Amino acid sequence: MRFDKEDSTECAPVSGAGINPMLSTVKSLSQLIRHISHGLLIFSVCIILVAQPIFALNDGQQLVLESWRLVNEGYLNPTKFEKVQWKKLRQKAVEKEITTSNDVYEAIEEMLQPLGDPYTRLLRPSDYAAMKASNLGSEINGVGLQLGARSKDGQIVVIAPLEGSPASDAEIISGTELLSVNGESPETLGLEATAARLRGEVGSSVVVLLRPPSGEIEEKTLERRSVDLRPVRTRRLRNESHTLGYLRITQFSEGVPEQVNEAIQELSEKGIEGLVLDLRNNSGGLVSSGLAVADAFLSNQPIVETKKRDGISDAIPSTQETLYDGPMVTIVNDGTASASEILAGALQDNQRSILLGSRTFGKGLIQSLTTLSDGSGLAITVASYLTPSGRDIQNLGIEPDRLLDLPEPLNPGGEEDRWLKDAELLIGANIDLQSLEKPNSEKSDEEVNVISTDNEKDRMQIN
Repeated sequence: MRFDKEDSTECAPVSGAGINPMLSTVKSLSQLIRHISHGLLIFSVCIILVAQPIFALNDGQQLVLESWRLVNEGYLNPTKFEKVQWKKLRQKAVEKEITTSNDVYEAIEEMLQPLGDPYTRLLRPSDYAAMKASNLGSEINGVGLQLGARSKDGQIVVIAPLEGSPASDAEIISGTELLSVNGESPETLGLEATAARLRGEVGSSVVVLLRPPSGEIEEKTLERRSVDLRPVRTRRLRNESHTLGYLRITQFSEGVPEQVNEAIQELSEKGIEGLVLDLRNNSGGLVSSGLAVADAFLSNQPIVETKKRDGISDAIPSTQETLYDGPMVTIVNDGTASASEILAGALQDNQRSILLGSRTFGKGLIQSLTTLSDGSGLAITVASYLTPSGRDIQNLGIEPDRLLDLPEPLNPGGEEDRWLKDAELLIGANIDLQSLEKPNSEKSDEEVNVISTDNEKDRMQIN
């Protein structure tokens, strides 16, 4: 109020003998303008000083900005930013009233949603902890459904059930659409929240509404339990003619490469003549683990090419040494996805192994996973991958060299597994062919090696 008082006093009319009234008026007006300007400057400074705390960002808003920056710097397809007005989405998210952790997470999720990429997502602390536990190969409490988002419409579908899980016991198959979880729509929840709803305390139940590929909607009640992931399983297959090794990998978690190495050494010590690699219902996991397993079967050969926002990088090569270089066949299905497709594509393109089964799932995107400052996680699609021959797997999958008869066996590796028996017959026939060729010729070692590894010749034998 002092400012107003001074202004009014100094601007009062001035009169006196011998002073030109016009000059007095001009002088008074000049003083008025000067004081008003001075006052406005002081008033502006006051507003800035008062307003500064209002615009200071709290911890939640800082987390929103941190998430926006990470996506902005690494996302595979930055052309989407202009389409969704990415900077405006940031501003809108920051301006939200954010006072709780839930407010933060909802703001980030709403900011990411217009990108239309279900794999670029926020993982709330509990979901992030569950994912890390899964990648470490430990047990999980839930129903054992591995989920993915169908690219053409974003529908949440079953990639595969975990072996020995409630979902597997209920005979839920790959490609089944998940329509609701305890009455909540996966379309509303999103991929990660849907998965979280399926996990829970051992002994509790969850009701799921499903639409299998047959098209008939069905409701199932599943009881949650502790599911042992056991990502690597192996045994010896013996028949009248041959001794073979069977190696099944259901997930590429952190310890898988070491477990695979141990399994191959154990099988080799038992004198196996060939190997059946089973990648059915392997929904992926850590790409680094998938690459390490590919390295066990390939020698100085390309494994995969990656396509980032700045172009296609050189193929990642395998080392010279291999753990197993004998005859092998690989079984895949529509539950074979992501890192397992990298492995299958590398084996096929390098003519190292024939692929049997059905077309794979078609998830050819790679996500980076960053721990945020509050313990939540942010998954960002940073690359897509191509097989060594340049095939794009996203949405397309990998066509096996030989399609096996449907319906697909529900218990991979079991006694009634027809696909495994087909694989045994095929690899046995190839071993017999090699044994007939060896004593019958004066061929060089190089020519004999072509017989054992030439995928095109193998395709002619089985078609």
